[in-house]
Amino acid sequence: MGTGNHPQVRRLVISGYYGFRNSGDEAVLRSILLALEEQGTAQEIKIQPIVLSADPASTSSVYGVESVRRMHPADLWNAIKGSDGLISGGGSLLQDATGTKTIPYYTGVMKLAQLLGKPTFVYAQGIGPVNRRWMDPMIKGVMRKSAYVSVRDAESAALLARIGVQADKIDIVPDPVMGLPLPAGTLASAAGQADSQPPLVGVSLRHWRSDGADMARAAEALIALSNRMPVRLRFLPFHTPSDAQTSEQVMERLRGRLGNGSTAELAAPGDDPQQMLLEVSRCDALLGMRLHALIYAAGQMVPMLGLSYDPKIDHFLNRLGLKAIGSTEQLDPEAFAEAASLLLADKAGWQAKHGPAIDLLRQQSQEPAQQIVGYLRHTLSR
Repeated sequence: MGTGNHPQVRRLVISGYYGFRNSGDEAVLRSILLALEEQGTAQEIKIQPIVLSADPASTSSVYGVESVRRMHPADLWNAIKGSDGLISGGGSLLQDATGTKTIPYYTGVMKLAQLLGKPTFVYAQGIGPVNRRWMDPMIKGVMRKSAYVSVRDAESAALLARIGVQADKIDIVPDPVMGLPLPAGTLASAAGQADSQPPLVGVSLRHWRSDGADMARAAEALIALSNRMPVRLRFLPFHTPSDAQTSEQVMERLRGRLGNGSTAELAAPGDDPQQMLLEVSRCDALLGMRLHALIYAAGQMVPMLGLSYDPKIDHFLNRLGLKAIGSTEQLDPEAFAEAASLLLADKAGWQAKHGPAIDLLRQQSQEPAQQIVGYLRHTLSR
């Protein structure tokens, strides 16, 4: 074992949806890196990450880690061959809702590591939906050969069990972003009510329905809220440029229709997930369609209303004892306005009710890093 100032060094390849300017996935990466560093220090191991990225130069610059091209065969081979193991996750990597290439890619990377004799670790993934049964064996094969498997909700664990992964092999843990801290030297502040301005309502929307009916309903809901009370709507683009474009389209629907002197503005997109976390922390409430917008809000104790477009939204809300206010198929403007008004009127009550569940998720978010570092400490040092 390493001692004093000379801990053992372990190189870990990290595979995920990184380098695509998606704040949620970048937050996952930041959270994993921070957790591995913290657990490595605690267990006297220095973890050297190698991140598979769509934009290695940016990933290296932002996180200060080694990064290689995720789709380049030679880069993949060399990174994995020279490593001590591979982490797959987090995020929703093993699903076929976005196409038929996603599952073969991520399971293929895991299979390559296993063929090269490297231990593989599944880090707080959200599994599914998997609608094509011919993909089940790909997932089952790499999961059963992994040294550690963790998923972020019971539904993901149930899906793995149905396709043949041993239930006692699967840990259910929170999304790693539950443990993401604010940027160093910053503090959350109540940007609305604390300075006598109207309450600040964060809005995280994404393009989903091709006919735009879901965004039209979201606009009507926000207008209904503004007719009940003055609010400042701050749109938060989690995936650029698409979310910024969607937000601008919804803001155009709001133009001239907001009541009580309410306003709407667009936050400047940024590549640093902790800066977006800071944006969310300053909200008095949040309407979230992006999963990680809701996770950011939970982590910062910001009352939230979820708009569901995917089961993962419902799964996360369920862990907090919440249900979505609507979906991409239906959203009642007056029901939303009523619920949002109640949250803004009693933020402390919401925090008291849901705080214990949120605190537990924060504590449990370190579990995968602890298990992975412990495995490397005990197994690779023999």
